[in-house]
Amino acid sequence: MATTGKTRRRPPRKRGGKVLGFLIRVGLLLALAIGLGTTLYGIHLDRVVRAKFEGQRWALPARVYARPLELYAGRQLSADELEQELQRLNYRRLATPDSPGSYHRDGEQLVVRTRPFRFWDGRESSRGLRVRFDGHRVSVLEAVDGGPDPALVRLDAMLIASIYPTHNEDRILVRRKDLPELLVHTLYAVEDRSFERHLGVDPRGIARAAYSNLMAGGVVEGASTLTQQLVKNFYLSAERTLERKLKEAFMAVLLERRYSKGEILEAYANEIYLGQDGSRAIHGFGLASRFYFNKSLADLDVAETALLVGMVQAPSSLDPRRRPEAALKRRNLVLDVMVRDGVVDAATAAAAKDAPLGVVDGGGRPAGEYPAFITLVRRQLQRDYRDEDLRSEGLNIFTTLDPLVQSTVERSVPERLGAIESARGKRKGSLEAAAVVTSVAQGEVLALVGGRDSAYAGFNRALDSVRSIGSLVKPVVYLTALTHPERYSLSTIIEDKPVSIPDGTGSRWEPSNYSHKVYGALPLYEGLVRSLNLATVNLGMDLGVDEVVDNLYRLGAQRRISAVPAMLLGAVNLSPLEVAQVYQSIAAGGYRSPLRAIREVVDAEGRPLNRYPLAVESVVDPRAAYLTTWAMERVVERGTAAWLGRQLPDGMSMAGKTGTTNGLRDSWFAGFSGDKVAVVWVGRDDFKPMGLTGSSGALRVWGDFMLKLENEPLAPLRPEGVVTAQVCDGAEMPYVADYVPSADSCGGGESAEEQEGEAVAEGPAQDEEPAPPERSRPAREQNLFMSDFYD
Repeated sequence: MATTGKTRRRPPRKRGGKVLGFLIRVGLLLALAIGLGTTLYGIHLDRVVRAKFEGQRWALPARVYARPLELYAGRQLSADELEQELQRLNYRRLATPDSPGSYHRDGEQLVVRTRPFRFWDGRESSRGLRVRFDGHRVSVLEAVDGGPDPALVRLDAMLIASIYPTHNEDRILVRRKDLPELLVHTLYAVEDRSFERHLGVDPRGIARAAYSNLMAGGVVEGASTLTQQLVKNFYLSAERTLERKLKEAFMAVLLERRYSKGEILEAYANEIYLGQDGSRAIHGFGLASRFYFNKSLADLDVAETALLVGMVQAPSSLDPRRRPEAALKRRNLVLDVMVRDGVVDAATAAAAKDAPLGVVDGGGRPAGEYPAFITLVRRQLQRDYRDEDLRSEGLNIFTTLDPLVQSTVERSVPERLGAIESARGKRKGSLEAAAVVTSVAQGEVLALVGGRDSAYAGFNRALDSVRSIGSLVKPVVYLTALTHPERYSLSTIIEDKPVSIPDGTGSRWEPSNYSHKVYGALPLYEGLVRSLNLATVNLGMDLGVDEVVDNLYRLGAQRRISAVPAMLLGAVNLSPLEVAQVYQSIAAGGYRSPLRAIREVVDAEGRPLNRYPLAVESVVDPRAAYLTTWAMERVVERGTAAWLGRQLPDGMSMAGKTGTTNGLRDSWFAGFSGDKVAVVWVGRDDFKPMGLTGSSGALRVWGDFMLKLENEPLAPLRPEGVVTAQVCDGAEMPYVADYVPSADSCGGGESAEEQEGEAVAEGPAQDEEPAPPERSRPAREQNLFMSDFYD
């Protein structure tokens, strides 16, 4: 019997459930991966944030300053010179100088409100001064704010150069406590009204900014928080992509988590980009305040504050110098926002809208172009600092440059060269020159010009033009003789007679005087006063050329000098700076002070680093230096530099020596007053003859600027062991005690008036001599400063 039945089937599985479960698992894994990735990425970004924010945040330029002008009663200074200095410092002339960096002049009286400034030895606050003058002298220096009158006041030092980071950023760092509250609240109102409350990103602020901008018909509020802006400028590029914006928001949250609002605001105020000055990028409100208004942040008014904050949006298109109309419109819009948020009242804003933009020229940048001097500074710095330190550590370098002296030299060099070219029918611009001015006592380089165009940052003739010095070497020959008082005095008779010396090539060296005359017996000092070649060579050969060379090294020469007879007439190649070192040692009475261009270096916090103190070393007998100076003073009175003597005012005395090389290729003058040494070279860069002696070329340039400067007359202290006596023809002159000669030791010789005008007696140039063996300088006599420049 057959039976029938049904087979039971399982219900079919739902495929959708499997897919859902799979997707959930995959989603969880993806979420876990994304979370892990985000966490790891966040850790990486957090490290990036902390590394830069806690490390050295900015590469700060080294700032180079001139020596500050010191004011005190009795100082040699005129009212015009003080006003010129104030103008170089960008002080504003006002009817009422009640803000730092301002002054008012009334005839021979100036009222000055100085700026605060941090020097190497401490900070000096702003103070009000009244300065009265009596001709070229400060007669009264008094305080206008009450209190005792100051004995001495330093003006803020003039910024003369900055050594910028590789990317040419520049900024002046400010602390949070130094940010004016007006600036802070204006910044909040325009850029981030919820800064004190949000956590780095502010969604409500984005919506509010969109609405405000829509209602205003323009951008009045930023959508990004200050923290986001800082992240963008500090860490990221300026590309406009979603990825960059997400990264910016993430890092902003991390930054807020790690650091206080005050730290973030301080970093923002120093980092924000606010314009361009040529290749230099202006960053931060501190420098922008200087650059646009030549004021510190604390001195900004409402209108100036509104302009700076308004520029944050678009510094290039709102540049007040290039686009004043756009900048004015933006400033006034910011003033409206300030009223809306209660930063200022409506009346204050209305008054600010009526004010001009107030932008000034020259703010926040070096006040002068001194490339030749800055080259000297940098060469000295290279001994002690790496280049990357100079470009990043924010060092403050205080130099010896005297702006008053430098500007006088800069004006005189091209003016006199142009006059010489015109008078002698020379092609305009064919002559070049170099000049160095130093202080006698401190060995400080006060001014340095490397060419007739002082602003040209090219070949620096003061440091690198190495030329034959001609008769500038002669004072060293006579000084060497006077170090032997038992043999030589100023009145000792020497012979001006022909010389014939084998030169080692089968020929003979036979120099002559400039006049081609022979003068026979004459007092020693007359040989120097009249620059007689034959007398000098005979004297030098009697002394020994080696001893003269050794004295040149002791006085400061650094280059290798060939100890051959021709060096006695100037077959010595030196730069103007090296000549200045030699003459400074003579002017200082035989005491060498290595020339220096730097006084002090401090770090960004004002802490002293390397000091460059005065170093003095006795290198030659001070009695011989005194006698040599006496003879060089007669060179100016009636010798080859008599033109200068005729220009000197009553009561002024100077000493010096002309120098000319063979073929009239080089014209030199080196000399000194009681407090300044100056050296001038004039010639052609192609070494061609130019037809000028030391007297008709370099001396005229030297006299132009030295006679315009305040100088002390020569009044060298008579060293112990020097006496004055009348021996020859009743002439009174100094002698080393115990070696005063008898009257019958005096000789004759033609008077200085019998020379041919003021022509200089010169010997052959070095390149006309056979190549002599090189001579190494004594190591113990090295001038450490100069050895940094020359091998």
